[in-house]
Amino acid sequence: MITADSQRSPGEVCDHFGVDDATLTNPSARLRSIAGAALLVEFAQSRGMAAPAILRGTAIHEALLHDPRAEITYAQELVLLRNIVTGTDDEPGLGLMAGLMCHPPSLGVLGFAMMSSPTVRHAAEVALRYGDMWFTFAPHRLEEHGDMFRVVRDDSVLPPDLRRFALERDVAAISTIQQDIMSMRLPILAVHVTVAAHPIYEMFATLLGVEAIEFDARQTVLIGKRATLDLPLPSGNLATSRFYEQQCVDLIQRRRSRDGISSRVRELLVRRGGIADQSHIAADLDLSVRTLRRRLADEGTTYRELSSETIGMLAEELLTAGLTVEHVAGRLGYSSTSAFTSAFRAWKGQSPGHFARTHRGRVSTEV
Repeated sequence: MITADSQRSPGEVCDHFGVDDATLTNPSARLRSIAGAALLVEFAQSRGMAAPAILRGTAIHEALLHDPRAEITYAQELVLLRNIVTGTDDEPGLGLMAGLMCHPPSLGVLGFAMMSSPTVRHAAEVALRYGDMWFTFAPHRLEEHGDMFRVVRDDSVLPPDLRRFALERDVAAISTIQQDIMSMRLPILAVHVTVAAHPIYEMFATLLGVEAIEFDARQTVLIGKRATLDLPLPSGNLATSRFYEQQCVDLIQRRRSRDGISSRVRELLVRRGGIADQSHIAADLDLSVRTLRRRLADEGTTYRELSSETIGMLAEELLTAGLTVEHVAGRLGYSSTSAFTSAFRAWKGQSPGHFARTHRGRVSTEV
């Protein structure tokens, strides 16, 4: 359990914020709260996108967006994010507006644990410790060196075409949540971001309370005075924070116990090239088909949804790698190229040929 007087030696690095160790090795399978996706859908709808287009290929049912207990995978949320980035023409600054919709209550018990933390340091360490309950798409870490601290972001887990929107959204969300918790801006001395300069990014400076931002940096970094971490929070109450932290622990343990079967089914499907009868997967897991169905239902998914999701991601991967549409259709077990093309249009809203021409040569991290 974290205590209010927790201290770190100079140069020590806190855990990842937004992604845990398991996510770094297998991000696609990680379970996430539906809340972040629901906010993204709400934002996209405000930009004129319809729900079917936003949710295309995600295997997320619209009704699920209104269930606060629902969970989806990181891979599903990336598909959702790509739909939004494509559907809104990926204009600079749109991610910032999406991030402004994020507030502590949207984080559930983690938000309340942070709000009741006695100091900024405690709130940051709570966020770091329970990072897989956050909305962020990329990992962040907190470094302390001498009298300075640095929040460093790693975009390498994200496909290149999603990095700008995700960066904008995450920075705006972190800043908005921080201001809600402190009722003031956290003093930041300098900000480096990986994106190119654009007039809309004056909003970055306003959000973070800095006069200037370094663009086209090697990595995104926020820098401030270490003493800032010891500032008290207005709603600080250590006993209350510990209560909500325990709820975070309980939720994560339940989530990880549920993550097992879905993750293993995906791994087996990938190993079999997406082509596998449910009975064969159940046998590989030493389960009956009925038990497999029940356990997947407990995790809010079905074998059909997992199979469709996996085949869709494998199709993207193979097309990106340079295989022809005909070869991908055969590789994934389709009876004809036209059948595969129809299925791909349903997933992505475009033909596989167009997708291949647009994405060929890119490195994907979705599978």
